[in-house]
Amino acid sequence: MARTEQQSNDKFAGRWFWRYASPAAFYPLAGKIENVCWVLACLLTLVGLYVGFFVAPTDATQGEVYRVIFIHVPAAWMAMVIYLAMAFWAGTGLVLGTRLSFMMSHALAPTGAIMAVVALWTGALWGRPTWGTYWVWDARITSTLILFFLYVGYMALAAAFDDKKKGDRASALIALVGAINVPIIYFSVKWWTTLHQGSSVRPGSSSMATTMLWAMLIMTFAFWAYCVAAAMHRLRTQIIERESGSAWLREAVK
Repeated sequence: MARTEQQSNDKFAGRWFWRYASPAAFYPLAGKIENVCWVLACLLTLVGLYVGFFVAPTDATQGEVYRVIFIHVPAAWMAMVIYLAMAFWAGTGLVLGTRLSFMMSHALAPTGAIMAVVALWTGALWGRPTWGTYWVWDARITSTLILFFLYVGYMALAAAFDDKKKGDRASALIALVGAINVPIIYFSVKWWTTLHQGSSVRPGSSSMATTMLWAMLIMTFAFWAYCVAAAMHRLRTQIIERESGSAWLREAVK
């Protein structure tokens, strides 16, 4: 009985995937997802910033400067998560040959690069008063900088080909190979002696005050909603560019 139910669930998931695997089917759904996520991003950002900057207590060691973590940490997390998502869709495109998978991967890349820049920039602002310098060649900072360059390389290679299909395949290889850098970023503070502090949030435990933790989690969901909304907007733009001659698109954009 359980096996039959599992097979039924697998078939449903497969039908759902292939139903929305085409740009024509996913275009209107992407618009709905985008609208919902913009609203969520705005609301969660307002709540998260209020809790983080006006409700959360002052840190006993770092003082007020610690509040940069409510921007820095969510941006760093999203930079890593987006890269893995980008690599996943690039790999899916290579294996299944679905155009929408490559488009999804391309749509994620600019937002991921922005998240990496925000993480590096806010980290520098945090580092100056706590470490006495804006930049050190710390293992985590350096690997995050490499992550940014991987995003840039991916986008540059994809744009270097006049043939979109060749650009899709070539850039997908960079995405897949570069994914190895994400666990290096995550585990760098454990593998090497660095100035960068260890994780304050771990599965099942946290060294942060409850209010601080809530502020960080709310801001993380705000960043997540923003990234999804931005990716869906960019995906719809790519669909319009690539499917410009399609009859369904002329009807959809009326």
